[in-house]
Amino acid sequence: MTIKNDTERENLIEGGKRLAAVLAALKKKVAPGVTAEELDDLAEKMIRDGGDEPCFLGYTPEGAQRPYPATLCVSINDEVVHGIPNESVKTLKEGDIVGLDLGLTHNGIVVDAAITVPVGEVDEQTKKLLRATKEALVAGIAAADVGKHMGDISHSIQKVIEGEGFKVVKELGGHGVGDAVHEDPFIPNYGRPGFGELLEEGMVLALEPIANVGKATVTLAPDGYTYRTKDGSRSAHFEHTILIEKGGARVITAA
Repeated sequence: MTIKNDTERENLIEGGKRLAAVLAALKKKVAPGVTAEELDDLAEKMIRDGGDEPCFLGYTPEGAQRPYPATLCVSINDEVVHGIPNESVKTLKEGDIVGLDLGLTHNGIVVDAAITVPVGEVDEQTKKLLRATKEALVAGIAAADVGKHMGDISHSIQKVIEGEGFKVVKELGGHGVGDAVHEDPFIPNYGRPGFGELLEEGMVLALEPIANVGKATVTLAPDGYTYRTKDGSRSAHFEHTILIEKGGARVITAA
């Protein structure tokens, strides 16, 4: 999506604020003993109570065999992205990490964001993983400016993740957003500065670094949605929707 007028911009910004508020509430609810389905129920209730629509529920991405069955993606430990919260009992335990990926539609405009949250106390390696992945998102946002290239974003993300000793998942990455859940361009979390699509004012992008503790390889579970690390190592994921503006990107889904 490219923002074309003030109304679209206002709706994008308002949608981002609403999504950030829901994610903040979900983060507070994360605790040992809480189930993924409870988090999903809360996300849907808050979105609908605000007059918006959950955009993941019933969405069928390209290549999928069925619609996604939930509002929220809940990915625990070695689940990389798109974990389904409501088709089996998934209960959070002390020391876990849980990725919460959520999108909503506000007045026809889609916003998308994700956080990875520790459940109680986690080990030092896990803390480092969360910190590095979050810092990679910050670096990617800092590289997103009018006149730069998509490769500048990708390279900035890769540099942080690999610099901290973690692996970049190459099959998954960010994307355009706004008119739909997933739009072109695909934004890999690795690349060369100065290469790729030119960044233009008004572009709406979802940046989402994904980092693994072990090997970079992932595998798709039989449910058709959940990606896991192939070696069973932990993975973290952070995401913001941003708007490209002169002088730097505006983070739409910031709290």
